[in-house]
Amino acid sequence: MKRWYGKLLGAIAGALLLRVNPLLGGLVGLLIGHAFDADWFRSDRDNPYRVLGLTEDASDAEVDLAWRRLIAQYHPDKLNGVADELRRQAGIRARAINAAYDRIQTLRKRKS
Repeated sequence: MKRWYGKLLGAIAGALLLRVNPLLGGLVGLLIGHAFDADWFRSDRDNPYRVLGLTEDASDAEVDLAWRRLIAQYHPDKLNGVADELRRQAGIRARAINAAYDRIQTLRKRKS
């Protein structure tokens, strides 16, 4: 993402908060603003493409293929004969995969 406003707001806030040395405060604010602009604080939950192992420029066919591959691997019904704990963990992972797929579909419908 090519955002810039985090750097600007961070520099201004840092300079205002550290009035004793506004240059140092501005520099610290600039660094924190850059971290926000670069999405350093964003978790994996916020990016459904990362859950499926894709990039945001993946085609619809690639998204479907990745979803099918992962859901076949992690669906709890496919894991007959394994420990209950593994089935529970696979169920959690399958729900995360389905949620990411649904989120991608919703985002793509909004764009078109």
